[in-house]
This record gives sequence, structure tokens and C-alpha cells, in this order.
Amino acid sequence: MGSPPELTAEQRTAALAKAAEARRARAEVREALGSGQMTLVDALAKSDDDLVGGIKVKAIITALPGLGKVKAFRLMDELGISENRRLRGLGRKQREALLAALS
Repeated sequence: MGSPPELTAEQRTAALAKAAEARRARAEVREALGSGQMTLVDALAKSDDDLVGGIKVKAIITALPGLGKVKAFRLMDELGISENRRLRGLGRKQREALLAALS
């Protein structure tokens, strides 16, 4: 594995701003899920978006009201969803199983 590419100060600043925007957008999605302003169906529909699609499935599930880390991990294990899977990486069958389990 090589070293990371050398970035100019300008490129580094742009990359940091982009990363901060992604974190902010993902936090907004988790907050909307927790408050009931957004449903799991809505989140899955937006998974093609780079910012939303990059959220880990476990973060989405634990953001839902009434589901903590233990229940989320148990559910993901039952459905065969990897702990590190991101929303955009879910297959059709995994999406359907997740929706069925949580509806």
C-alpha cells in the first residue's frame, strides 16, 4: 500500500469541507429518522444519493425509534447484512427483508 497522495493546501481545504458536508448531511438523515420526519422507506429511496448512500446500515437502523445497538446488530445478523454494509450496498433482497422486518 502506498502513501496517500500529496495535496495542495487548497485541495486539502476542499476535501475537508466536502467531508464535513457529508457528515452533516448524514447526521441530518439520522436525526430525521429518529424524530419520525423520515421513514426507512424514504432513506432507502435516497440511497442513490452519494451522501445518504454512504451511511452504514447499522447507523440507519439504530437511528430508528425503539431500536438500539443490540437489536440492530441482531437484526442485521438474522438478515445476513454485514456490519460494515452501507445503504447503497444493500441488495434488493436485503432491502425487502429489512423493510419486512421493520414494518
